[in-house]
Parts: sequence; C-alpha cells; structure tokens
Amino acid sequence: MSYLDDILKSRRDTRHFTADEVPDEVIEKALQAGHWAPSVGLTDATRYFIIKSPEVKTAVKDLFLDYNKKAEELTDNPEQKERYKSLKLEAIEEAPIGLIIAYDRSVLNQFTIGTVGSNEAVKFSSVCAAQNIWLSLTEQGYGMGWVSILNYYQFKKILDLPENIEPLGYFCIGKPATNYDNQPMLQQLNWKQKSEAPDCKEIKIITECNISDLPIKTSVKSETSNEFSALLQEKIDSKTKPLGALGTLETLAFQIATVFNSLTPQITNPNIVVFAADHGIANHGVSAYSQDVTRQMVANFLEGGAAINVFCNQNEIQLSIVDAGVNYDFPTNANLINAKIAKGTQSFLHVPAMSETELHLCFEKGKSIVDNIAKTGSNCIGFGEMGIGNTSTASVLMSVVTGLPIEECVGKGTGVEQEKLIQKQNLLKIAIENYSGEDQLEQQLAYFGGFEIIQIAGGMLAAYENKMLILVDGFICSVAFLIAAKINSEIKNNAVFCHCSAEKAHGKLLNYLDAKPILNLDLRLGEGTGCAIAFPVLKSAEVFLNNMASFESAGVSRK
Repeated sequence: MSYLDDILKSRRDTRHFTADEVPDEVIEKALQAGHWAPSVGLTDATRYFIIKSPEVKTAVKDLFLDYNKKAEELTDNPEQKERYKSLKLEAIEEAPIGLIIAYDRSVLNQFTIGTVGSNEAVKFSSVCAAQNIWLSLTEQGYGMGWVSILNYYQFKKILDLPENIEPLGYFCIGKPATNYDNQPMLQQLNWKQKSEAPDCKEIKIITECNISDLPIKTSVKSETSNEFSALLQEKIDSKTKPLGALGTLETLAFQIATVFNSLTPQITNPNIVVFAADHGIANHGVSAYSQDVTRQMVANFLEGGAAINVFCNQNEIQLSIVDAGVNYDFPTNANLINAKIAKGTQSFLHVPAMSETELHLCFEKGKSIVDNIAKTGSNCIGFGEMGIGNTSTASVLMSVVTGLPIEECVGKGTGVEQEKLIQKQNLLKIAIENYSGEDQLEQQLAYFGGFEIIQIAGGMLAAYENKMLILVDGFICSVAFLIAAKINSEIKNNAVFCHCSAEKAHGKLLNYLDAKPILNLDLRLGEGTGCAIAFPVLKSAEVFLNNMASFESAGVSRK
C-alpha cells in the first residue's frame, strides 16, 4: 500500500480535538491544496472563511443544537433515539479553528463551461476542494470534521455572508484527540458499517425514452345540453332569494354543476398540488432570496409549517408536494412526488432553459400526477408553486405568449424593490431580445419555461380531461393556465380563478384571459394559498345549490 493510500484510508471525520493550536502554515498549506482541486470551467468559485471567535462559534453551536433536536425527533424508536443522542456529531466550540467552505454562485451570471447540465457543478468543485483540504490536514497530522446539521438560511445570517455565497457547512479543524482505530466514528460505534468495496456496475443497455408530441391541438369541446343548463338555471333561480342576489356564488354554483354534469354536485377529495423547481435565471439576482430557499421551503411544506399547510388543514384539503426540478436531492422516503426533470433550468439569458425533450417530459409528468390524483376520487384540484426566480420566468412567458411588453409583465416577485426591480426588468428584456428561435409556442416554452410552470400547465390539461374543477392560484399559476389555454381553450370552462394577487402583472393577465377572480386580498405568496383560502367560497356555492330551500318547498311566494 502506497503512502497516498495510507492518507486516503486514514482520512476521518474528526469529532474530538486536543487544545493544541493549529499553526498558520498548516492552514495555508491545506487551503492551497483546496485551491488545487478541480474547478468546473475554471470558475474558481470556492471561497473560505476562517473562524476563531468564541462568540461566533457559540452562535453556530446553538444553531446546530436546535437542528440536532429536530433530527433526533425523526425516529420513533426509543433505543435509536438514545443512541443518536449519545453520538458526538460536532466539535464547534472545542476545535481551535472553524472553517467555512463555500461557493460563489454569482459566477453563474456569465456563461460557464461545464454547468449546462446542472448549476450544481459549481458546488461539486467546492466539495472537491473540501476533500483536498481534508487530505492535506491528514497528511500534516491534523483533522477536520464536517457539520451540516444546520439551518443554512440562519447559518448565512449569523455569519453575515453575502447573498451569492453558499456554504457547504461548518468545518472544525484541529489536532485529533483519537483516531478511532482508523475507522469512521459511526462505524466504530456500530451505528452503521461501511461497505468493504465500492458499488460499481457497468451499464450496457440504452433505455429508450419515447416522448409524445406536445398536445398543441385543441381537444374536442364537451357540450352541455341546453336542457341541462335550463334545468340548472331554474334550480338556482327558484331558491328563496331575489334573482341574482347571491352574485358570484350563483355563477360558481352553475359552473360547478356544469363541470360535474350534475344538478346536485358534490366536491369530493379536494387536493392542492404544489410544484417546486429552481430556475437558472435566479443566479442573476432577480430575487431577494437565494436559490437555496426553494429547497428550504419544500422542507417546510413537508414538515407542515408553511401557509399552505395550515390553510389546507383548516379546510380539509389534501396537500401534495411535487419536486419538479429543485436543485437538491431530497431523501427517497420524503413525502413528496418525485417528478424531477433536472436540478433547475438553465439561465435563459444565455441558453434555452430546457431541451424540447425536457419540455415534453414536463407535460407528461404533470399529466401523470393529476391522472393519479383523479383516480383517488378527487374532482377538485388546486395548483400552487414554489421556486426562487419563477416570477421572472412567468413574466417572460407572459410577455412572449401574449405579446405584451415585458415592462407590463414584471413585478416584485419575492420582495425585489426599486433599483433591483429596474435591473430585473432590464435583464429580462435583454433575455427576450437575445431569443432568436421560432415564434411558436413549443420553442418559446422550451427556451423560457420553468419545470414547475410547464408541469402545472400539463396538470391543468389533464384535470380538464378528467372533468375536474381547476383552482388557479396567483400570477405564476395563471401563466401556467395561459399556456394550457393556448393548447386547449375549452379548459376555461373548468377554471376558477381564486384571487387577484398583488403582483403587478396579474391583473393585466386576468384581463387578457377575461377572468374574474373570487378574492382580492393583496396576496402574493404563491404555494396555492389563494386556492385554499377561496375554497370555502366554493363550498358555499355548492351547499346553497344543494341545501337551500326553493320557493316551492318553503311555501314562499316568488312575487
């Protein structure tokens, strides 16, 4: 076995350190090793921050303890929980030096070789740097421990890191107090055993991927008989009230009954589906939040802590979460629907957001998700979204599909104000000017689309085919509806526009669609929250049609 093999084998995640100081030359040599690591497209995007301050270490330790408590609660097995609590998972305050290894995603603001397949390639380079640092420290007789059980959003706030700097975690550095017999700590403590050899298989067969044509053709119009419409209107008019006195509720009752083709319609198993994905355009500062917030909010949905969770619980609505293309790998046992196309789209400032193959897959996956929900007996489905940067994507799609100037289609999104709003508008204008493709819907959607937006459009088309009531949320979901309506104009018969959001362009888009929203509450959260809040209004329309007495049954004179 070579000396290099010895170093590789003895590199361990260190959790116990002596009080010995770490000489500057040791850190300098280790960081130089990190700098020698592969860097995708020679981006040189890895950044380092040294921490020696006891106050900073304590703040990070407190953050770890908070998240570690959440991790501890993930198991219901008392024995496993106690074993987990006994593990030494960090040495934030004990280690002489703390190191933040991070990557600067602002390098993606320019065309970057090697990131066309995934924006995460920049992160991978920083991981290579971390490994080089680890090996260098090991060779010099020192050790490092990686702490990742943290709320990364709060972590960045504590460290006052710039918005474009994304940390891999907190790394503890010092002289190891134990070598664990050259075994990983978790292996020595029998938490889990490392396999003896790498898992490697040769792939010899190419799997065929048959993608159907984009359903640009309009579906056959579903006719409602004049006799049914007359009977339904008579039922509404015969209720013990003046004609039209319930206003929009009467319109909704007529629509619900028509969609379900029943004079006594019942909304069953309502479901709101939130599609989440990341956008390459987010790397250009079009949002006040970092791209990692998409991943954090999906985790929040799964933990039940978001607005859409509480509103769905309030109104007994099933909530489904879809990973349409988040720049993160969620655990396979997470309670979400995996429809990931890729880890975020590319930046349409430079290249198409997605390929035409990916576009077709989006429509297929959106359709499949809704078809499966329809099989559960659901006849009412709401659509929501989450994705940092997706208001920019939606604004551009609105502009190119409707022909409206981009200036009329751009709004604040997630909190962009004043100068940044003007920068966002100018950036999107340049992106549209850079487009040299055909003036056809399919090409436009592939170039500017977002994975979640296109999946929602495909889902809406499937909901119409399944004779479901379609609840449309705010601006982004209305853009998805715009796309679906361009493919099948009859979909509007099933659509309920739940609210007019505070996003500037939403009102213009609703006017373009000739749509009348139920509510106007200055909402601009997304997530499908408008659908959940408007749902009780739909139920009111249903119960008045089914349960309210008629003039005849109540013995009340019509005149």
